[in-house]
Amino acid sequence: MTMRHKATQEQPVDLPVGFNALLLDCAPVPGCATCRTEWRNLKTAEGAGEIWQAADHATKIRDHASGCH
Repeated sequence: MTMRHKATQEQPVDLPVGFNALLLDCAPVPGCATCRTEWRNLKTAEGAGEIWQAADHATKIRDHASGCH
C-alpha cells in the first residue's frame, strides 16, 4: 500500500484575540535601547500578522527584568 502525502500546507490557525494579547503583553523599560528596538520589531511583526515573531520580541522585552540585556 502506498502512502500519499499532502503537497500543500494547511491554512494557519487563527488564535483568539485574547490569546494574542497574552502573548504580546509587555512594556519596554524606559531608557533601554534594546527594549525600544524590540518594541519596534514587535509592532512591525504584529502589523504584518507574524504573531509568533512578535511574541518572540515580547519575550525579549519581558526578559529585561532578569538581566538578559
